[in-house]
Amino acid sequence: MTATPDMSTTAGKIADLRNRLDGTGRPAARERVESLLDDGSFVEIDALARHRATAFGADKKRPLTDGIVSGYGSIDGRPVCVFAQDQSIFEGQLGETAGEKILKVTELAAKSGTPLVALYDGTGARMKENLAAMEFFTRIYRQQAVISGVVPQIAVVTGKTSGAQAHAVALSDVVVSVAEQGTVQLGEQATEFNLSHVTVEDDSAALEAVANILSYLPSNNRSVPLEAEYEDIDVSALDGFMPDESHVAYDVTELLSLVVDDGSLLQLQPQFAPHLVTAFGRVEGRSVAIVANQPQVAAGALDVEAADKAARFMRMADAFNIPIVTVVDTPGFVEEADVVRRTAKLISASANASVGKISLVTRKSFGPAYVAFGAKRLGFDVVLAWPTAEISVADAQTIAEAVGKDEQVITDELINPYIAAERGLVDAVIPPSATRQRIGEALRLLERKVEDTLPRKHDNMPL
Repeated sequence: MTATPDMSTTAGKIADLRNRLDGTGRPAARERVESLLDDGSFVEIDALARHRATAFGADKKRPLTDGIVSGYGSIDGRPVCVFAQDQSIFEGQLGETAGEKILKVTELAAKSGTPLVALYDGTGARMKENLAAMEFFTRIYRQQAVISGVVPQIAVVTGKTSGAQAHAVALSDVVVSVAEQGTVQLGEQATEFNLSHVTVEDDSAALEAVANILSYLPSNNRSVPLEAEYEDIDVSALDGFMPDESHVAYDVTELLSLVVDDGSLLQLQPQFAPHLVTAFGRVEGRSVAIVANQPQVAAGALDVEAADKAARFMRMADAFNIPIVTVVDTPGFVEEADVVRRTAKLISASANASVGKISLVTRKSFGPAYVAFGAKRLGFDVVLAWPTAEISVADAQTIAEAVGKDEQVITDELINPYIAAERGLVDAVIPPSATRQRIGEALRLLERKVEDTLPRKHDNMPL
């Protein structure tokens, strides 16, 4: 039995503090936080917090931490702020004190200019605290919106996350979820599969994924991503990569792996709109945000889901000073309901991005899809094309039918990269094996890019 400390002495008061801290236990939430952060770097805040609710007998159970483990530490030496929900306390439900803790560490992340990592495992609002709980959801949502684009917000869904907490996940920049156990839903049935950017097998892999994602991002919107060490790679296979027949599909991720630094390609949301690839990567150690058509799925055609996916990713890259590289091989937009409004957001996001923008046309680039995905006059700084590029207002068959000419004549005379090059719409037609070198040169050129814009509050893109 532990002796009662003598509270009249300093030693006794220190012993009392240790007893109180030991009373917070070792929940999975704290273990996850300590596993995420560098060894010994976690500094917990508000470990002794308790809720103040009294309604419906709530004051009979007042556990320490109130179900939130929060604080700061470092990942690979970089400071981060973090909070984790403890599902063992009130099923991870949020009340007033828990909300205060989340809001406090979120504000600390904003003031210190450090990324915020949130580990979610909770089932909505604490019913006994009623509107007090909902007030803090409101304040947390507002704070997330205010700091969006200021510091990276990474959500890790480790368990069932439901009710009002679902939108806190969706307001984050990148969502990592643990397969089968990490779900996000408003009701009991409506699971949101498309929220997850990275899905992993277990908690350990989720925490590793967070560290990997943060390695591509700066700490805040006033800094740039750190450069990584790299080794040159053999790019000779690129010259023989493209199929001779333009209708034959290929896997664009294989192409990308021959351009980016070895092992640096990190796909986001591969299960959502798979005909479009969004990924982080590095070229000569520099972070890039890649948006690429995937000819292996639906010939790389763009639909409303692909436009949503690309626009969201481009805006995140622009907010955090990550250059954008588009790899274009698409026959155009799919005709479907609401396609004009929802694909217009891609054009808006692409045009408004002020970071360095590089486009590579490998094959098909027709009509409005050409404009949205890397047209020179849309604001792309460097536009490159392979000799296999087909840049035109439409495909050869459509043009032939419109002008009454033979399709082969149209193909030979119009469906190539050289007319665009003559008009300055393509900066260079290059052999595929020169792609990595030319992108690397462009990134070095554009790393201090400055672009004056018209004064305004914000754009009004068609959300």
